[in-house]
Amino acid sequence: MVRAYSQEHIYKHPWERVTAASWRKFADPENKRTLSHILEVDTLNHKLEPSTGKLHTTRALTIHAPGPWFVRNIIGQDICHCVESTIVDAKTRSMQLATRNISLQKFIEVEEKIRYEPHPENLAGWTICRQETSIRIKPLSALASMAEKIEQKCVEKFQQNSAKGREVMERMCMYLEAESRGMSV
Repeated sequence: MVRAYSQEHIYKHPWERVTAASWRKFADPENKRTLSHILEVDTLNHKLEPSTGKLHTTRALTIHAPGPWFVRNIIGQDICHCVESTIVDAKTRSMQLATRNISLQKFIEVEEKIRYEPHPENLAGWTICRQETSIRIKPLSALASMAEKIEQKCVEKFQQNSAKGREVMERMCMYLEAESRGMSV
């Protein structure tokens, strides 16, 4: 079984500021406590396509393994490695992120897609963020009867972390707004 959910959030900040905040959210020391599930972020690759102007970036993320503590104890691992692929198209003002786990795949598959675009009702001032997440616990003989409950717990944890991520993004946008005005926060 697969648990999937989607959500939208409107940032009342321009697309350029929101995408800048997205790049900087993991690096800001103030966000470390809020995003404590993120242990490490490393850029593996980035290239700019001269013909289209699109920026392609690949990052490795090391996170606390998703799900309840007892699942981490059963699988014997409490960290998970993920790959995030990002495409920024400045011409169309679109930023797309796709993140998936590359470790623990025999137990769980998680895929998250996020897209930032100018909000249609306020193209210059607001940004709409659309997030889609799917979580699939692979049935194991010992866990088959619990897979659905575990998936639900994972969804709840991802939703909590998404809320933390939005909080960090809002804080980063406010910081960038103040920075652009030459003020400090």
